[in-house]
Amino acid sequence: MSDLPPMTSVKRWLVTTNHKDVGILYLSTALFFLLFGGILALLFRAHLWEAGGTGLLTDNEFNQAVSAHGLLMVFWFLSPIASGFANYLIPLQIGADDLAFPRLNALSYWFYLFSGILLALSFFQGGHFAGGWTMYAPLNVPTYTPAMEATTGGNATILALMLFIFSITIGTVNFLVTIHRSRAEGLGLWNMPMFTWSWLLTVWMMLFAFAALLAAILLLSIDRLFLTQYFATDQGSGLLWAHLFWFFGHPEVYIVFFPALGIMFETFQTFTGRRLVGRKWVIIAMVLVTVQSFLVWMHHMFLTTINLEIKTLMMATTIGISLPFDLMVFALIYTMVKGRVRFTTPFLFSLGALVLFILGGITGVFLGAVVLDYEFRGTYWVVAHFHYVMVSGVTALIGGLYYWWPKISGKMYSETLGKLNFAVYFIGFNLLYFPLFLAWETPRRVFHFSESMEIYHQVATVGAFILGASFLIMFYTFAKSWVSGPEAPDNPWEYSRTAEWSITSPPPLENWDGRPTYASGRLEFVDDSKAATDGGVATSEAATTAHEEEHADHASIWPFGIGVGMFVFFLGLTGLTPYMVEFAEGTGSPPEGIVGTANDPNIMYPIITVAGLAILGYTLFKFGVEEFNAPEMAIAERWPFEGVGNTKFGVWVFLASDVMVFGAAIGAFVFMRLHMGWGNWETVPFASWPGLLNTYVLLTSSFTVILALVFAERQNKKGLLGALGATLLLGLTFMGVKAYEYSVKFAEGDWWWSGIEYSIYFVTTGLHALHVILGLLIAIFMIYRVISVDAYLEDHRPVEFFGLYWHFVDIVWVFLFPLFYLM
Repeated sequence: MSDLPPMTSVKRWLVTTNHKDVGILYLSTALFFLLFGGILALLFRAHLWEAGGTGLLTDNEFNQAVSAHGLLMVFWFLSPIASGFANYLIPLQIGADDLAFPRLNALSYWFYLFSGILLALSFFQGGHFAGGWTMYAPLNVPTYTPAMEATTGGNATILALMLFIFSITIGTVNFLVTIHRSRAEGLGLWNMPMFTWSWLLTVWMMLFAFAALLAAILLLSIDRLFLTQYFATDQGSGLLWAHLFWFFGHPEVYIVFFPALGIMFETFQTFTGRRLVGRKWVIIAMVLVTVQSFLVWMHHMFLTTINLEIKTLMMATTIGISLPFDLMVFALIYTMVKGRVRFTTPFLFSLGALVLFILGGITGVFLGAVVLDYEFRGTYWVVAHFHYVMVSGVTALIGGLYYWWPKISGKMYSETLGKLNFAVYFIGFNLLYFPLFLAWETPRRVFHFSESMEIYHQVATVGAFILGASFLIMFYTFAKSWVSGPEAPDNPWEYSRTAEWSITSPPPLENWDGRPTYASGRLEFVDDSKAATDGGVATSEAATTAHEEEHADHASIWPFGIGVGMFVFFLGLTGLTPYMVEFAEGTGSPPEGIVGTANDPNIMYPIITVAGLAILGYTLFKFGVEEFNAPEMAIAERWPFEGVGNTKFGVWVFLASDVMVFGAAIGAFVFMRLHMGWGNWETVPFASWPGLLNTYVLLTSSFTVILALVFAERQNKKGLLGALGATLLLGLTFMGVKAYEYSVKFAEGDWWWSGIEYSIYFVTTGLHALHVILGLLIAIFMIYRVISVDAYLEDHRPVEFFGLYWHFVDIVWVFLFPLFYLM
């Protein structure tokens, strides 16, 4: 399938891989989750009208609403709406035809959508997770869940977040490869548009931050589904979760705000009529924030038992990270002062975002001081500060919707309605959030507060409904524009300066009539096919590439199919806890606090799990054998990755993310062992020889993978099949030894829930074994392809990419072997 149905067809949106279509899907879905999270907020704000609660919600319903609101807004709205802008605009801004991997781009959307559906279903599975969006241990495991009947719904929430992180990881790899390797000729990194710069740094943060969160969510889901003991003990589990979560959580603040900042840069330039003041220093400041964002996470943990010296260091890094933001704020102010401001709707929202962010930043400095944090932590001061920072980003994102609406829709909107939207939004925002500073003595996530605080909460509730009304005005403005708005010109903004405004509104499917180039110092379009008629090697290559690009594919049903398979599989997993409880009780040594507390097993969940695996296996196979053409740009700026192909660079980026996952899992082992006392740790493996044998087996398999690449380069089919077959057999041998090792421990009565040492051993080595299994499935698929269509003989690169993954898995085992078998 390569041809796209018309945009009025439902089929179009199920099969499309075009970046603009995927961007529209992201934007519309994110706005839906905005409404979902907003309605929950209005529910609990109405409940907070009186000091003891209005009775609108029960205690548990209130906790569910607050938790779901936080999760929806932070994960399912803020990052995805920015991803929607990036999907639509980044290829246009850098002169690319599409993202590097169009099918993976579609797959990232379907994972996002189905993760949100799974989250919504949790309310119908006994109840949504009710432990707050930060999911602090030990309240995040079934043993401490207030209502055990909500275990299945809680599992659905956690697994939905895991599926969402899969979506983020796929999208991150795609954007990094695209921006680094598909920029138009002459477009160096320094000269990229500011929105592209903000998104490039955002996805670099996403790559590592979300990997840390994925590791935390993996451990939590295994605790919930298989009863391991990572977060159910009093042996440092709460501190472990805080480290893992906030190593993600603080970069997430900048992940959310950077795209909004990029929109502010673009709109300030357009509506002041001048280039951003100090542009080079602004970029450097953003790079500094990107790096520093991973060095400040412990300021969220000032109330823990971490020693004062470490807390003081984290206080210093927190204050330090505010300095680059000072530079960015002053750059925006000076750009406005030195330009001629036009107060359009996009500019009003961007200016409003700047004002709100300044207030949010100043109040955040209070929380960065250890002494003041002792007073403010856990109060509504944090709630107010957090929303002044995060929702100021939302303000700029709404400005982005107005700014690019003519380009996306081809229609102009009513400036009168847009300005009314801003006025109502700004009033509602401040009425909602500023009183929360005054009500700072109110504890977070509870509705029992002092009657002296009641007036502040009532004003905030009124503000919440006014803010909600502003979004109704926004939707009405866009709907009216879509139905009866005037046609938009290609460039409705006089001083816009980025490439998307140089083409029609909305843009054509293939983006460009000619090839964009900045070789002359300004944007021009070159007709390579015409130039090729002059003869010569260079022009001949250009003609060949132009011919290939005419046949680029834009449709595939299999990303949607994989999304369905993963959704069904995860839905089945949500109900497996009761079966694991029964199994644990049958062994005679179940974990404490779990006996007799789970729901009755429901046979439908195992059936759904198996069905999901079947759908997933079939659709992944069809995805693998599908002929889909997405050619690389023949002429592009690729510094500093000129010598690396798109797919190879993508594999390296993915493995960098996986390093973080394993690093977090191994770090959890080191942290918990140090917490208990290194010498007090019980060694779980019954002997060192299985680990030593498996080390030899895996190292040998790395050699056979290298042989496979050599045979593929020599176009030796029998040799390639033999080397891949040997790798497969060695991998199966590794799994056999591992199965024997596990069986011995089980026979001795040692299970993964028998203690924290056992949980860490089984989970960490099991995570590695899962990577081995995935590698074996890839090897089986490659052997099938060699036998059926003589694959990899003409193009040996897939064998090389498989080798990179397999060597990574082997290297991880080299670290695990001494940690678990020799120390």
